[in-house]
Amino acid sequence: MDTVTLSRIQFAMTAGFHFIFVPLTLGLSLLVAWMETLYVRTGDELYLRMTKFWGKLFLINFVVGVVTGITLEFQFGMNWAEYSKYVGDIFGVPLAIEATVAFFLESVFIGLWIFGWDRVSKKVHCLSIWIVALAGNLSALWILIANGWMQHPVGYVLRNGRAEMVDFWAVLTNSYGWLKFGHTIVAGYVVGAFFVMAVSAYHILRKQHLAFFKRSFRMAATFALASAVLVVVIGDFHGAEAGRVQPAKLAAMEALWDTREGVPFYLILIPDTKNERNSVEAFGIPKIVSFLAYRDWDAELKGLKEFPEKDRPPVMPVFVSFRVMVGLGFLFIGLAFVAWYLARKDRLESSPLFLRIMLYAVPLPYIAAQLGWIVAEMGRQPWIVYGVLRTSEGVSRSIEPSQVMASLVGFGFFYSFLGILDIYLLARFAGKGPDDTGVAY
Repeated sequence: MDTVTLSRIQFAMTAGFHFIFVPLTLGLSLLVAWMETLYVRTGDELYLRMTKFWGKLFLINFVVGVVTGITLEFQFGMNWAEYSKYVGDIFGVPLAIEATVAFFLESVFIGLWIFGWDRVSKKVHCLSIWIVALAGNLSALWILIANGWMQHPVGYVLRNGRAEMVDFWAVLTNSYGWLKFGHTIVAGYVVGAFFVMAVSAYHILRKQHLAFFKRSFRMAATFALASAVLVVVIGDFHGAEAGRVQPAKLAAMEALWDTREGVPFYLILIPDTKNERNSVEAFGIPKIVSFLAYRDWDAELKGLKEFPEKDRPPVMPVFVSFRVMVGLGFLFIGLAFVAWYLARKDRLESSPLFLRIMLYAVPLPYIAAQLGWIVAEMGRQPWIVYGVLRTSEGVSRSIEPSQVMASLVGFGFFYSFLGILDIYLLARFAGKGPDDTGVAY
């Protein structure tokens, strides 16, 4: 394989692995902050135990996530130097703000939260975890503004052989970046909520710490239901925005080969990429795709054949990932609603089958989040900056395939170790249950 292909594989592997941890961090931080707030307001010691237990799992995930994220920034200089040189004036700004503001806040106040038990007031300690949660979301915002610019470049001019920023406000208010941010963080909330419900289901099935885990499950179910609905709603707007600025991506998502008006949504659709058609189109819902894309039942959508073959994204991975992601999104709403209803009616103990479903469903939100990134990033190809710079033009000129392969193998072993360590620690402490002694950490 050539340098471009290997560099893409390496970045996809490291970014995908890093994003295993990010959603759980986003979701758990808010849930833990909510639990501690209830403790401060009510004085109920059960909420304190919940804060410390789920906070311990949050910290394990947070630490490993930070380690896996560092390597991503290095790759911009090592593997993608031409990209960095071409767009660094723009892309580097939000990343610098993320590091100097958001991550700084997150690091400082997570230290206060860890070591501040019984050293600061309850309200100050509670405020610190809220700042951690806010900073985590701000960190995601700046990173996704940078990614949003890659998807929909605005506020720049091409000068002296590179892209230069001329309108920071346009970059900051880029609608694609904000919709990407909303969709991503809410998906993280779903991950966090389903994680809490899965661990709680495990202990409820074993009849352990019932009051503790039934309350945890009920809080997570409420959070999951609200988040799952928002994922679908924001995802709808995000998909429409993607179709507006990247029509080739929309065509790949729907396997639309020919330009059509009033495009239906087929429940069963099998693309035939070799012959540039669909071999099966069954159970079509008339005009739905046109409406969702442009809020017009008769809107015209460009087919893939309208674009030169070299400018088309890979259809099958984008199409399949999009379909499965959407299906999982609606599944989450259904599962979250049942979970919320059973928890509200205090019928969790009498529903062992559903608890087992929730226990084994914990990987699904992670999978959905990864599929979303596949749609976003593979759907953008062959562009690293859409319509401005091709992926093949962004790779470093001075590195050889053997060098990338060596680092790829090294990252593979290192990340495998971190993944095993994270699973072991989470499983160990989650399975152990809350500390009845009341000791923080």
